[in-house]
Amino acid sequence: MIDTSAFQGKKARFYTLGCKLNFSETSTFAKLLGDMGVVEAEDGEKADICLVNTCSVTEMADHKCRQSIHRLVRENPGAFMVVTGCYAQLDSEKVSKMDGVDLVLGSNEKADLIQYLNDAWTRPADSGVDGHRHIFHNVKTKDIKTFQPSCSRGNRTRYFLKVQDGCNYYCTYCTIPFARGNSRNPSIASLVAQAEQAACEGGKEIVLTGVNIGDFGETTGEKFIDLVKALDGVEGISRFRISSIEPDLISDELIEYCAGSRAFMPHFHIPLQSGSDEVLRLM
Repeated sequence: MIDTSAFQGKKARFYTLGCKLNFSETSTFAKLLGDMGVVEAEDGEKADICLVNTCSVTEMADHKCRQSIHRLVRENPGAFMVVTGCYAQLDSEKVSKMDGVDLVLGSNEKADLIQYLNDAWTRPADSGVDGHRHIFHNVKTKDIKTFQPSCSRGNRTRYFLKVQDGCNYYCTYCTIPFARGNSRNPSIASLVAQAEQAACEGGKEIVLTGVNIGDFGETTGEKFIDLVKALDGVEGISRFRISSIEPDLISDELIEYCAGSRAFMPHFHIPLQSGSDEVLRLM
């Protein structure tokens, strides 16, 4: 049972590090809190709740996450500090022990952010030096199963639609599969419904986001090309863009379809990890 009255009129500040997917998820968190009566703090205004959505793609990213948490704690004394995202999954206990941190949620738990927040909010603060709760929740990578839906507005007419999460390719240099779990996705029908809702809200452009979106279908047995074809039929959306897709997951069928599509832009953002065969084999 969630007591929304405890959150009415509270002010929140959000800080996101990393990829477009993180920004999309943070927007969803903000909407969920907004539905509970929480408003976003204005510049210079002290927040009651701070949420940091972290990245952990490099050691420098981890350092920036710690800096951001310290800064928000300093600028918002006494605020309830929530940390989630990739760094929170990989090093939950360590992050929870940082000064000023109340709640740390891993990749599996962030889908239930509101429930965890409500439970921690009503729990007495730690009697230690800083008076914060220092709670963390996470599961092992193999047990990350949940999917946090997200269709967020980037500006007045552009939306970011999360179509996939996680990755099955455990490359030697990359922490993301450990931080986000294996590849998983919602159904095509549910994504079409979200796109239709975005159109009803005045959206004109949708960017498809995910960790490895070309792998779409691992959960539902569907195919990415079928998702593209289904979304292409959504009335009111004049442009779809594919944020990033791995070269080995681009099919001739996808290329041909996008070339003649009604709304999908004939453009692919393809990551190039290395031009060296030897390095690629090591990766």
